[in-house]
Amino acid sequence: MKSDFARADVLIVGGGFSGTMLAAQLARRSLSSIIIEGADRAGRGTAFSTPEEAHLLNVPAARMSAWPDLPDDFAQHVQRHGFTPADFVPRQEFGDYLRTILDEAIAGGCVQLIAEEASDASPVCGGWTVEAGGKAYEGRALALAQGNLAPQVPGVARDLPRSMFVNDPWSEEGQAAIACAAEDGADVLCIGTGLTMVDVVLSLTEAGHAGRILAVSRRGLVPRSHAPNETAPVERDDVPQGSLLSLWRWLRKRTAIVGWRAAVDSLRPHSQALWHSLDTREQKRFLRHARPWWDIHRHRIAPQIADRLEGMVKDRRLEVMAGRVASLVSDGAAVDAAITPRGASQDLRRRFGLAINCTGPLGAIRFTRDPMLHNLLSAGRVEPDGLGMGLQVDGRGRAEGSERLWAVGPLTKGVWWEIVAVPDIRQQVAVVADDIAEELEQ
Repeated sequence: MKSDFARADVLIVGGGFSGTMLAAQLARRSLSSIIIEGADRAGRGTAFSTPEEAHLLNVPAARMSAWPDLPDDFAQHVQRHGFTPADFVPRQEFGDYLRTILDEAIAGGCVQLIAEEASDASPVCGGWTVEAGGKAYEGRALALAQGNLAPQVPGVARDLPRSMFVNDPWSEEGQAAIACAAEDGADVLCIGTGLTMVDVVLSLTEAGHAGRILAVSRRGLVPRSHAPNETAPVERDDVPQGSLLSLWRWLRKRTAIVGWRAAVDSLRPHSQALWHSLDTREQKRFLRHARPWWDIHRHRIAPQIADRLEGMVKDRRLEVMAGRVASLVSDGAAVDAAITPRGASQDLRRRFGLAINCTGPLGAIRFTRDPMLHNLLSAGRVEPDGLGMGLQVDGRGRAEGSERLWAVGPLTKGVWWEIVAVPDIRQQVAVVADDIAEELEQ
């Protein structure tokens, strides 16, 4: 392994929101960092690299500042581009904003960007070495910020040709296949009905797709829409803790009084504490039974997107079905699907030009195809969390298994649960930056 002698205080693997803002927070503390990002999305990440104006933020601009101590920062940014703080602006606007933060940190001399995929990492005396693109980079600390990982291929799709199945809609290959499907006009099957499905449907529509789209999931639940509502904050001690059933009953009663949006939003400041109050058995119960309902009410979509989907359903261009995909078989010209509607005893037979995995990010870290994460797990240098979703970390973001190793963002969702949205991650990276600075100053 050849070294190009690039060194920094901290090596950061991943250049999306988590990695970019950790580097920016470290720069505030006069610590240098090297961001290693091989997907050509540094400063934007997967969610904010989309060029399509139809892909909107899921919350108003006023709540999307990248800095916890500058709550109006993004709102001021979008106002210079003709938007208001109350607008659900295109995600590319946030990507441009985030890239500006990264560029300023690079110009300030505290951040370097390496456009290569990290393949492995090894502890060395007093720090870490990361291998990427045939070179080695050295740092006094290592931070993992790979974000949401690509999903596992569903069993029913493993034998499909790559030209007829998209496992990762955000990959270059996936985007090209979606564009081809739009041009051909063939019917499309979406496996999953959550936020990924919403994005895929919008991408197809924007590309001029004229065929029909069928979205299938076990319960057929689609993300709910934002709407004006009064806030109804609660104190943490007023919310049941330690029992999923008690919390669920409380939420239903609270919903009857203040409405479901206000009731769900009132749990936002306490969600991580409530998650920690549940033991592993209760957390698994949540994941099995309550998660789909929580996701569609907690992670809502812009009203104009909801209206657009509703219009497509009325026009019969989009169908959402509760059920499961029993089999997918290609004859070389199309995909023959057997779909079992929920509660039915017989399968429906449908034919599609393309099937797309819209189940969302990887749910079990052991199946990751990220080479560096795979090697770290195999070597025991990091440990899966108790649910096997991500990495085990402590309250300061330190990963179990090694010294001077931190993890931020969705990699820590098994420990924190609500750690996939900007307001949660921006707080976490500030805490982690403080802890890294304290460690390296010793």
